[in-house]
This record gives sequence, C-alpha cells and structure tokens, in this order.
Amino acid sequence: MRVLVTGGGGFLGSHLVERLRADGSEPFVARQADYDLTSASDAARLFDDAQPELVFHLAAEVGGIGANRANPGRYWYANLMMGANVLEQARLAGTGKVVLTGTVCAYPKFAPVPFREDDLWDGYPEETNAPYGVAKKALLVGAQAYREQYGTNAIFLLPANLYGPGDNFHETNAHVIADLIRKMHSSPDEVVLWGDGTPTREFLYVDDCADGLLLAAERYDGADPVNLGTGKEISIRELAELVAELSGFEGEIRWDSSMPNGQPRRSLDASRAKELFGFEAKTPLREGLERTIAWYREAAPQAAAR
Repeated sequence: MRVLVTGGGGFLGSHLVERLRADGSEPFVARQADYDLTSASDAARLFDDAQPELVFHLAAEVGGIGANRANPGRYWYANLMMGANVLEQARLAGTGKVVLTGTVCAYPKFAPVPFREDDLWDGYPEETNAPYGVAKKALLVGAQAYREQYGTNAIFLLPANLYGPGDNFHETNAHVIADLIRKMHSSPDEVVLWGDGTPTREFLYVDDCADGLLLAAERYDGADPVNLGTGKEISIRELAELVAELSGFEGEIRWDSSMPNGQPRRSLDASRAKELFGFEAKTPLREGLERTIAWYREAAPQAAAR
C-alpha cells in the first residue's frame, strides 16, 4: 500500500514512519521544506508525487501556551488550511483512507472530566489555545462533510498531550514535559514555571500514539471522533516534582502565578478507542519519562555541538 505521512519529519510523524518501516512499508514522507501544505498547489503536487492509498495527516503548527499566545492567527490559518487542502486533494485523487489527527485543545474549557467525544461541541475551548483547537475541530466537520457528500473515508482521532524521545525541547515553543526536562537540566539551581501548578493534564507516550494511529487505520472507518489516551491525569505540580526526581534536580521550583494556567483539567475517556479498534496505551508515565530524559541527556550535548 502507498502510504503518505504529512509532517513525517516531526515528532509524532518520525515515530510513525519508523513503525511503518519496521512493518515493511516505505512511506512517502512529506516535509515542510518540500511541500507547503497551506498552499493548494503544493498540496496538489504532493498528491501527484505520492499517489497515496492511505494518508496520515500529522503536519501541524503547534507549541505550548506561550507559542499559542504569540501566534493565534498563524496557528488558526496554517492548521485549518493544511487540513482542508489534504482533504480536498484526497477527494480529487480518490484516496482510499485519510487519518486526521485533532487535539485535546479542541475540547471546551470546562468540559466534564474525563472528556468524552460527545462533549466536543458543548462549549468554547480554553482561550490561550482556542484558535489552534478550533482550526483542528473544523477538520472534523470537513471530514464528516466529505464523507457525506463524496464518500471520502476520513477518520478523526484526538490524542492526549504527547511526549517522548525526539520531542521539541525549544526554549519558547516546547510543551510542558519537554520544557520541564530542558529547564531542570539547564538550570540546576532554580526553575520558574508558569501558573500555580494546579491544572491537570493527561500524557500519552508517542509510541503508544503511533500504535493507535495504525490500529485505527487498519480497523476503524467511522465518522465519529475518537480519543487516544491513557485515562490518567496528573497535576502540573505533581508532574514537575516527578520530572525533578527522575532528572536528579535538587534546585527550587518557583511558580509564577501572574502567568496563565491554561485549561483547568484535561483527561480523556479512551473507552471508544478500545471498543472500536482495540487501542490501549501501554507505557506508564514514569517509564515514559525515564526514556525521554535518557534520550534528552544523550541528544542535548550533540545538538549543542552542532
């Protein structure tokens, strides 16, 4: 089968590509340097080059709270246009299946915990990442509309916050786990963290997410969105203490309550994924953090040398 992975050079995409190759496939990996998917002509050229029978659309512009606050217009536009162009080209090419990835940021700010897929439209997302979340949620509408009118087999998955080896550890747009690891290794005496530490989050190890994508591609052909998660939440304060323990950080953790907390709570009901295509996350948070920290300790000096 000819498989296209947009964002295949990114965090989740690179892990999915590894899995596909291990399973004997050689996917067509689309990178931003070669194809600007916000451009309809570039998207058309990509589909002409790849001739895909299966598409995993993972390309996204995304970051933590700070990056979302700094780029609301860009994140809305880029994520909306990339997804719309991929859907349209899949329709024109008669692509057999499209796997679209949404975001937990699409859920309403005060959705009941755990988040259930049926609650997706019961309110507006948390303000700091609403443009990104709304753009991604619009792709669910597009997928369902294309299914109804054109028969496009596009499915929509909602992963929890991802982490793992190869994550983005950038100083200004990393997500929380990568940001904690980087800060605690680079500033051994003190780290300053945004908010007050009370919000909760759920974290999904990147290889578990890749498993979920492959299972859904193989076994699920429905119109309804499906969560991918662990069903376990942890406060940011508890997470920081755990990362400190595993990193050997003995400095002070200081909370800057003048900065935003983000969404109060996030945790997913992952029962639909288990029922529909047999997905269950396998990696405990502590084990996944240990692997991620070990990877960072090896990779960071190499990146600094380069």
